Amino acid sequence: MAIHSESTTSKKFQTKQHKKKFFTSKDLAGYVFSAPLVIGVLVFAIYPMVGALILSFQKSSTTFGGDWVGLNNYKIVFTDSIFWKALYNTLYMGVLSVILGVSLSFILATLIYNVPWLKWRNFFKGIYFLPNVVSLVATSILFQFLFNSGSEGLLNYVLGFIGIEPIGWFTDPSVSRFSIVLMTLWGMLGYNTIIFLAALTSVPRDLYEAAEVDGANWFKKWYYITIPYLKPIILFMVIISTIGAMKRFTEVWLIGGTAGNPAGSLMTVVLYIYRNAFLASQMGIATAASYILFIFILILTAIMLYMNRKNNFE
Repeated sequence: MAIHSESTTSKKFQTKQHKKKFFTSKDLAGYVFSAPLVIGVLVFAIYPMVGALILSFQKSSTTFGGDWVGLNNYKIVFTDSIFWKALYNTLYMGVLSVILGVSLSFILATLIYNVPWLKWRNFFKGIYFLPNVVSLVATSILFQFLFNSGSEGLLNYVLGFIGIEPIGWFTDPSVSRFSIVLMTLWGMLGYNTIIFLAALTSVPRDLYEAAEVDGANWFKKWYYITIPYLKPIILFMVIISTIGAMKRFTEVWLIGGTAGNPAGSLMTVVLYIYRNAFLASQMGIATAASYILFIFILILTAIMLYMNRKNNFE
């Protein structure tokens, strides 16, 4: 009988737990404090995304809708040679930015981390992070002076001492994209370096000490301990840098204008979207291109995550 009464009591207790109200007075504070964030996400993120998706199936010159055209806007984008050129330029500059930005910042962070004097280490942190606080507008003005195509440009002036003719950094289509990469690399290097410096502090010192006992030099410790241990951080930085590179707009607009000059070499996908939305008044085509870019970034991110997961299993 005692066993039966205990089981009955436990069942009643479980029933009371299942009948707990979804909203109680104790939950009120949590809902109140989270409401602004939830409302902000719904109004400024979810609603614009849904509205843009609907607009991509309409022929409209405004953001308030128009005639339903189905997949015609997507067909126009896919058959537009300017879009494919913009996608190529975006990928070209994006791949270079990610490879150079992540690798150089990781090497730089390793060098700063191994500086034995704390004051000098903090000094280098500040020096390399300083460009990150400069706006892209100021950076563009600065590099227009540094990369001036004439002999009066600072870089061309220096190259003239070793017999190299002036280079059209922002006027030669074959060089302009790489010049943009160098300009953005100067600004993003400090941010990536600070992230890697924070990650380097999490590597256990015991691993390095054990490697030193086995006779490993600094390069082997860096290659076989530091890099594998920070692989998740490296992957995170690659993904974030890829997303940022695929959304490149401000610098190419400031340097090349809405036409992506010279000769369209600085035309990116986001600049293509801007042109269609605000210059050609084709909101339907612009939103269709936006979702194509979104899907493309999503696929790239999924591929990188899959490859990383596959390598972990192997």
